Amino acid sequence: MVNLSDYVASIRDFPTEGILFRDITPILQAPEAFRTATKMLAEYGRKVGADVIVGPESRGFIFGCPTAVEMGIGFVPVRKPGKLPRETISCKYDLEYGSNEIFMHKDAIKPGQRALVIDDLLATGGTAKATAKMIEELGGIVAGFAFIIELEGLPGRETLQGYDVYSILTMTDK
Repeated sequence: MVNLSDYVASIRDFPTEGILFRDITPILQAPEAFRTATKMLAEYGRKVGADVIVGPESRGFIFGCPTAVEMGIGFVPVRKPGKLPRETISCKYDLEYGSNEIFMHKDAIKPGQRALVIDDLLATGGTAKATAKMIEELGGIVAGFAFIIELEGLPGRETLQGYDVYSILTMTDK
């Protein structure tokens, strides 16, 4: 099996000084690594009984769509303001440097549907938690959260306390 940590690039001082950015694009450029990540996410999705994959823009799309195909289930995009054409719900959340708002189609999740939220990285957990709130507002159940990388030492897992959280890799941001 491929060691996915070999396919994560570390870029110092990006996007600001003092940050070590963990770049997952080398995983995407290596078919065997991308396939391995997709299979690991799908295995977790089957374990938690997911009926649908939900992916926040944009890297949640990158890993969520092939996982949904691998599992034979649908995919729900979570978007930034003004990107979804039909009636939406939204959730505002705080970032370390301000706030943001994400949107989901109002008919995207059916009551009782088990949703697996997939994204590339768990840091503070704000986007993931906001996504969970929208799933639950629509009557869905958050089956779990799956990430390629979890940054240890940041409050992401604490933010998602009470939910099942799976990370393929655990890394630091230093």
